[in-house]
Amino acid sequence: MKVRGVLPLTRRELWLYGRDLLSTLSQPALEARLLLQKAAGIDEKEFFLSLDQPVEEALVRRYEYFLRRRLKGWPLALVVGEKEFWSLPFKLQKGVFIPRPETECLVELALKLPWPEDGIAVDIGTGCGAIACSLAKERPASTVVATDISRRALALAQKNASRLGLKNIIFRLGSFFSPLAQLDLTGRCDLIVSNPPYVAEEEWPRLPEGIRLFEPKRGLVAGPTGLEFIFRLIRDAPQFLRPGGYLIFEIGFDQLAKVLSVGNKKLWREITWEKDLAGIPRVMAWQLHPDFRCGTSPGLD
Repeated sequence: MKVRGVLPLTRRELWLYGRDLLSTLSQPALEARLLLQKAAGIDEKEFFLSLDQPVEEALVRRYEYFLRRRLKGWPLALVVGEKEFWSLPFKLQKGVFIPRPETECLVELALKLPWPEDGIAVDIGTGCGAIACSLAKERPASTVVATDISRRALALAQKNASRLGLKNIIFRLGSFFSPLAQLDLTGRCDLIVSNPPYVAEEEWPRLPEGIRLFEPKRGLVAGPTGLEFIFRLIRDAPQFLRPGGYLIFEIGFDQLAKVLSVGNKKLWREITWEKDLAGIPRVMAWQLHPDFRCGTSPGLD
């Protein structure tokens, strides 16, 4: 992979060179452009306005470095170091979960539900902060609590929130609901959201190498069935939700019926779900019964 011996090149020629190298990928022209924009430090508009501009050797070196990483299986988002979610840019790093476009369904549903503009929302397992920052941006009067068990992820989420100028997010390290207890949020949360791990242990070896090598296993695998994290959310969330509050979480493509089977109709007033763009049930919303009082009923039948 050497083009430096045939300089000078234009950005257009360098782009086509990258496209040809990435020809086995599903969108080689798009990925080659994004990598060249990253190497040149320019946006899409400037890229297309400068296609006939000659390139310097330093740019070629940077571009080849990014192309090599992509060809070795690095996810595009990690090579670029950033991914857009809810029209917001999020910095990424190896070992932190990469947000998926379908998770925007969760944010969309959360914003449609009737909870106070100045309410308290919680994001369990925030990762890079995509969901928490999106909610905080859309509801500036609210308080968003973002938790994660990973120090690396939480530090990255804090950096993303700072870059976006968001001041209404509280970050806490801890597993499941332990940070909420420390913040004295029992019975006070209007909304609890999570994109939880929902992959079964036996499925992990079959996931693409680009996922297994670069994203955290504990951010994807819940346990033997894949439902362990979700069931714990359903069981423990009532302790921290206010009566009438909402629990919203993402599920896997074949998990809807199993998750519905544990719904306690005396505890949860309404259980709904939304499909993603592929028509797959993706996000569930559980509304706690308005008459619920903490300690009166378990979260599962």
